[in-house]
Amino acid sequence: MKKHTIALASLLLVFCFTSCKNTTKKTSDSTEDTSAENQSDKIVYASEVIPFFDDWKLILGDGSNVGIANDFENKDFFYTENENGEEWVVFKAPNGGETHGTSNNTRTELAQIKKWYPETADDKLTATLKVMNVSSTGDARVASTHAVVVGQIHSADAFENEPLKIFYKKYPGHTKGSVFWHYEINTAGDDNAGRWDYSSAVWGNDFSVVGETADTYPAEPEDGIALGEEFSYEVVVKDGIMSLKFMSDGHETKTFTKNLLESEYTTKADIPEQTKKLFFPIGQDGVERKEAYTGEGCFFKLGAYNQTNGKSPDENINWCSGAETHGGDIQKQYADGNYAEVWFKTASISISDAAVSNEGYFSKND
Repeated sequence: MKKHTIALASLLLVFCFTSCKNTTKKTSDSTEDTSAENQSDKIVYASEVIPFFDDWKLILGDGSNVGIANDFENKDFFYTENENGEEWVVFKAPNGGETHGTSNNTRTELAQIKKWYPETADDKLTATLKVMNVSSTGDARVASTHAVVVGQIHSADAFENEPLKIFYKKYPGHTKGSVFWHYEINTAGDDNAGRWDYSSAVWGNDFSVVGETADTYPAEPEDGIALGEEFSYEVVVKDGIMSLKFMSDGHETKTFTKNLLESEYTTKADIPEQTKKLFFPIGQDGVERKEAYTGEGCFFKLGAYNQTNGKSPDENINWCSGAETHGGDIQKQYADGNYAEVWFKTASISISDAAVSNEGYFSKND
């Protein structure tokens, strides 16, 4: 009996030792797992992915200006995503919500804190990005519907017009969309109501290709860019000349130049047929001042400037989309695709010594 008792005690001791050892190991593993989980939950800020945020203020899709956005995120509008081990900065803007300044459209967009003058400029903006979503609704006859602006040059002075807007536009049901850019005239005289844009195609169609009815779409562009397909742009303004370069794997590299100091559009006879077709019917038939953007402080913008909105096309057949906004409920818009979303992988900015503070623009528009 004693031998059996000793044997049983030994067995219990071994069992306890093994059990305790396993429990200790499990606790240790659990600690390591928790640590790894905490590591994966760590916020990666946009300013860690693209370290140039000292040069910008960030406008959100609710119309607010959050200022310089180092170590900042907002899960509704501005945050990072990791895709296959690669970090991207996400800019998101609904069809309907609070807007910034006098615009009809929401934006989550960076605006440069300094402005520069085209005649003395030596400034550069580059970006590599992909568009992940454009609005699922809107009147197909409206040229701006289903589009987002992903880069701009904006004037901070006078009429605050835009010598450059880079668009991506894709119709519902299409696999490929179009990339094009706009030059907006700096209108002559004291009335800016006659201003208009001229659109140049990069890949796919330009702005003027629209549906014949509210719910029919033009043919899909053969050489277009799909949602989620990367492309890059490079914008240089030097000594009054704006030079543009667009690149994407599998697509022809495209380059353009535009003089920002001398207008091509100083008389009605100079106005292109594209403009006459799109803008003359709504009374936008102005001419540009001879010196174009000479003497006006300009600055870069980058992000997602949603070109689709809920305003009636009866107000403006080029810019008022009649899209779904769910009364401004952002989450409902996000749930059924009524928003623009753009992911940036890289970007850079180079600013000349001649650049000066752009605070006046923000004080007017915030």
